[in-house]
Amino acid sequence: MDGKNEQLSSSQEKSIEVSKSANKQLEKIGAQPESSVELSPRDLESRTEKARVEALETAISVESGGKEKSETKDPGSRRGPIGKREINKSFKQTIKRVQAELPVGSRTFSKIIHNKAIEKTSDALGSTIARPNAMLAGAFVAFILSLLTYTVAKTVGYTLSGFETIAAFIIGWIIGVVYDYFRVLFTGKKF
Repeated sequence: MDGKNEQLSSSQEKSIEVSKSANKQLEKIGAQPESSVELSPRDLESRTEKARVEALETAISVESGGKEKSETKDPGSRRGPIGKREINKSFKQTIKRVQAELPVGSRTFSKIIHNKAIEKTSDALGSTIARPNAMLAGAFVAFILSLLTYTVAKTVGYTLSGFETIAAFIIGWIIGVVYDYFRVLFTGKKF
C-alpha cells in the first residue's frame, strides 16, 4: 500500500508541475503583443493546445534530465573533452577551406606538406635532430669557429679544406643538444 501511495503522490507532483508549466506558457502567450488583437475561438484553442504540448515537453525534460529542454539543446554546449576524432575532423575541414583559397602553386605545395607521412616525419625530426636550440647553437659555433680557423689559417699560411665549417656546426649542434637536455632535466619544461 505504501508503494502505491508513493506512486500516487509522485504522479500528483508531476501533474502539479505540468499545470504550473502550462500556466507559465499561457502567461507567455498572453504577454505577446499580438494577443491584444481579439482571437477567434479556434486560434485561442490551438494556442492553448500548443502551450500544453510545450509544457508537457518541458515537464518531461525536467523529469528526465533535471534541466529544461532549451538548456539541453544548446549547440554550444557539449559533454566531456574533445576527442582525437573531432580534432582531426576540424583540422581536415580547416585545411580544405584554407587550401581552396590559395593559388594553384601554393595549394599543391600545401597538399604535399600536409600529407600525413610528411607531417609525421617533420614532427619527428623537429623533436629530435632539428631542435631549435641545437640548430641555433650549431650555427653560432660554426660561425665563431670558422672565423677563428680562417683567421689562424690565413696568418699561418695554411689552406682550408672546407670541412672546418661542417665540423664546427656539428660541435655546436652537440652543445645545443646537451644544453636542451640539461634545461629539460632541471626545469622540466620542454620548450
